[in-house]
Amino acid sequence: MQLSSVRAVITGGVSGLGLSVAQFLVAHGGKVALFDLNDDKGAAAVAALGADNARYFTTNVSDEAAVAAQIDAAYDFLGGLNVAISCAGILGAGRVLGKEAPMPLANFQTTVMVNLVGSFNVAKAAANRMQHNTPGDDGERGVIINTASVAAYEGQIGQAAYSASKGGVVSMTLPMARELSRFGIRVMTIAPGIFWTPMVDGMPPAVQESLAASIPFPPRLGKPDDFAGLVGHILGNTYLNGETIRLDGGVRLAPK
Repeated sequence: MQLSSVRAVITGGVSGLGLSVAQFLVAHGGKVALFDLNDDKGAAAVAALGADNARYFTTNVSDEAAVAAQIDAAYDFLGGLNVAISCAGILGAGRVLGKEAPMPLANFQTTVMVNLVGSFNVAKAAANRMQHNTPGDDGERGVIINTASVAAYEGQIGQAAYSASKGGVVSMTLPMARELSRFGIRVMTIAPGIFWTPMVDGMPPAVQESLAASIPFPPRLGKPDDFAGLVGHILGNTYLNGETIRLDGGVRLAPK
């Protein structure tokens, strides 16, 4: 897929990894619809990207009906839809047995609803549109890219809910890719390691340096540009399908 032909929905698209992907795609001639829940950041993102290139859609990804409606609205703005990238997610940190009581089920459910069910809602609604696209090179009609985490493999203490939600994203990648292959739709997942986030920005320099030193190579935290670059490669390489790619500098998470 040529990046200039990309018409993409990006969840979590007004900050962090999602915004970096949007900037990357627009810089290469693509057009994006940003799904998120922050109206102020949404307006700022559209102003920076250009109203002709981007539009913000207030969207709760865990709401099945809302996602379907906003996918339709995004399709109209974009003039088509051939890429869906899910970056929306929450940490949902908490111990199964907390200091005062076991984790409330609602906490676990919320994390799974946003990270796993949200990704599924977007993927299925986008695929429903993509299946009708005119096939391009290799018969391709679209690409779906979900975001997991290395915590799907080495979840730390306090990450039971988060790891379960991201593990689900990893696990649905291959069966979804197998099913959608007959429509020429590829499905991929990226599992980032330790990346720069607003939380990391607020940490003392010594803590930041310690985190960076834990990465085998290169000894630094991941940058949103690293993630966006991998998205670009996935879109351009039609033979990538049904796989989760760890983007982590070789790190393996310790228990805590």
